[in-house]
Amino acid sequence: MLEEGKTIPQAARDLDLTESALRLWVEQTKTDRGGGRPGALTTVEREELSRLRKENRELRMEREILKNAAAFFAKEMK
Repeated sequence: MLEEGKTIPQAARDLDLTESALRLWVEQTKTDRGGGRPGALTTVEREELSRLRKENRELRMEREILKNAAAFFAKEMK
């Protein structure tokens, strides 16, 4: 719609969306197409970051479990 020359407020009204939601989508689309703000993450980068953060949480939890298990078995061996 914006490519048709409509403003964000006009397009938001036509689509029954809030201006702020549409503005965020437009900015994300610009970023995904390589025209966003410097340092802004593309959708693919955001998804990867989210996946990596989840993996990091899981690995930390697994490490903590293994550390506790090692301490438990070390205590049992004495």
